[in-house]
Amino acid sequence: MNGDRYPPQVLREYAFLADGERGVLAGPRGEFPWMCAPRWDSDAVFASLIGGAGIYAVTPRGRFVWGGFYEPGSLIWRNRWVTTGAIIECREALAFPGDAGRAVLLRRILAQKGDARVHVVCDPRPGFGAHRPRFRGTGRPDGGEDRPDRAGTWEAEAGGLWFRWTGAGAAKAGDGIELDLTVPAGGHHDLVLEIADRPLREAPPDADHAWRATERAWSRVVPRLHTIADRDARHAYAVMRGLTGNGGGMVAAATMSLPERSEAGRNYDYRYVWIRDQCYAGLAAAAAGADPLLDDAVRFVTARLHEDGPHLAPAYTLTGRPVPDQRRLGLPGYPGGYDQVGNHVSRQFQLDCFGDALLLLDTAARRDRLDADGRGAARTAAAAVQARWREPDAGIWELENRQWTHSRLNCVAGLRAHGKTALADAIAADTMARATHRTGRWQRAPGDPRLDGALLLPAIRGAVPADAPHTRRTLRAYLAELTDDGYAYRFRHGDRPLGEAEGAFLLCGFLTALAAHQQGDVSTALRWFERNRAACGPAGLLAEEYDVAQRQMRGNLPQAFVHALLLECAARLDGRPGGGPGATGHAQDIDQGR
Repeated sequence: MNGDRYPPQVLREYAFLADGERGVLAGPRGEFPWMCAPRWDSDAVFASLIGGAGIYAVTPRGRFVWGGFYEPGSLIWRNRWVTTGAIIECREALAFPGDAGRAVLLRRILAQKGDARVHVVCDPRPGFGAHRPRFRGTGRPDGGEDRPDRAGTWEAEAGGLWFRWTGAGAAKAGDGIELDLTVPAGGHHDLVLEIADRPLREAPPDADHAWRATERAWSRVVPRLHTIADRDARHAYAVMRGLTGNGGGMVAAATMSLPERSEAGRNYDYRYVWIRDQCYAGLAAAAAGADPLLDDAVRFVTARLHEDGPHLAPAYTLTGRPVPDQRRLGLPGYPGGYDQVGNHVSRQFQLDCFGDALLLLDTAARRDRLDADGRGAARTAAAAVQARWREPDAGIWELENRQWTHSRLNCVAGLRAHGKTALADAIAADTMARATHRTGRWQRAPGDPRLDGALLLPAIRGAVPADAPHTRRTLRAYLAELTDDGYAYRFRHGDRPLGEAEGAFLLCGFLTALAAHQQGDVSTALRWFERNRAACGPAGLLAEEYDVAQRQMRGNLPQAFVHALLLECAARLDGRPGGGPGATGHAQDIDQGR
């Protein structure tokens, strides 16, 4: 199999291409080992990342050293190889913005110094490798079962998808289509692969036109930002925009089944839209003054609240449908993990999502970007909190159903933003009475005295004042018990040392930066920000977790809510200490009577 020639790499070596409707991982040998088509949650056509069939690669012949970079403010990636006699680049992109039913993969091989000698393999396999297309010429002269037409065009259909590949006139069919190509020094050569859910009857795209349109589109949608880390902030915005479809929904990650810990059983499918992540992205975009992603988040969350009301699901497909339940494929999986499609999240109730929705909609209203539908959605969310706040829920980490402190206080923050202070005060008082640790800090839940990274959020989001004793005691205890060497963890798993049970949680690292900044400790906040934004590879992508000992990313890639918090940190840390939602607290001090 071609997948055996391109085995999985450590996550830090992958780049990411996206057009809003689907995404691709790009490896250091020019391989595309992962892509689902035609949409994010469709079956994979390139599945070698998790042990299935399907690969698309442009690789230098001979020895080489790899590097790469994104063109600023875009998800246009340039693989770069230095060989013994040449410097070769391959410019990579999904034509942007994407068509929901048709992906266009653009690859331009550039001979920057010397002749570029590369080997090309195009071997899509729909259905996670279950189907093998038989490529043929397009019916014009010279086309046949094993050769293209004179224009170098190949076509195929399999597994309910249609394929067309142009620019490969000298290729030969075999195990996929393979091509040895030499590009003269100073020249370039274009390859264009189309994947569609319908027959491709229109003319193939013109590569020059597609590249120009993609460049213009990225320049329009990714604004210039003014933060403490402009390049990384723009890149985080571009990643989130690439994960956001035409309907406004942003998937949590491009991948599935990348383990959070080797052989630990924590493999998930994140190719869906989590309400919480969507709200985090909108809040981050607003903090950076970049309203289009805020508008997208409001549009998607508003539609879900109107449709499902108090029964809002924690996650949906990009089109707003229920997330399918989990199933196995029978593939080997990424090393250390196993294959898993779907997610059990649809069977959960997550109370905190209503608080996040209220915070998002209030932020849009304060920026004069909320219409009547959005105001109605906010009323629906507030009513849902009133009806359901006493119910146990799965919480932010999707664990067993309990009355999680974070879930309740997140709703307090949202209700305060919405002006429902009486209900907010009632929930806050009940939570304080039942979830205060004997030391005066917050604890995870009634009867669970442990700390949790999510307990930093109530003050950050405005549920409680920044100067309240609960706030300061919780932050001090968290720093002492759940952080190590500039990295933060969600909670402690039994008596095991931090880092042994799971990796550092990058979301929590950025929350620590925000919490320190809210307390006026700017230097500490900056150290936390710098430490956690550096937990990436050459492509600047961030996963959910970071294995500190091995300096490796863990979990699905790229993780949207981590990029959202990077963007929010970069924006908020650029302002005065204590800035941001809830930073100065509220007139009603829920710590009264302590």
